[in-house]
Amino acid sequence: MIWGIASRRLGPALVFALVATVALAVQPDEMLDDPALEARAREISAGLRCLVCQNESIDDSDASLARDLRLLVRERLVAGDSDAQAVEYIVGRYGEFVLLKPTASGWNRLLWAAGPVMFLLALGLGLTYVRRRAAAQPAVDETLTAEEQARLDDLMKN
Repeated sequence: MIWGIASRRLGPALVFALVATVALAVQPDEMLDDPALEARAREISAGLRCLVCQNESIDDSDASLARDLRLLVRERLVAGDSDAQAVEYIVGRYGEFVLLKPTASGWNRLLWAAGPVMFLLALGLGLTYVRRRAAAQPAVDETLTAEEQARLDDLMKN
């Protein structure tokens, strides 16, 4: 009974705390006064990877490097860069790893193709193994001859 009351009271508080934590990744002092520029900055930063967290966008991360990148994106937009130019500037500085969705060009094509190629290679090797095993000669009958059985019995008695 007590647990039910506590969970009903703590449930909304816990949800609020989690939402507030994510919502506070972008600090108020980082936000631009122009809502259009701020919306562009949020869209760009949602596609950039936090280099500390690695599986979060800089928009969601509380890391100090993510904050620096958010500020850098906003600086580039205020300076007059287009969205593509701002992203290009960040990628030029930190490498393509900073993109949450890397492009499928250059060396990345090899990485994009490696998974399916390795799967097809493993499938081919597996099928070859199964076919060769099915076509292999049955095992030789290794039962003992009467003479060998008599000798074994004689050794076992002693």
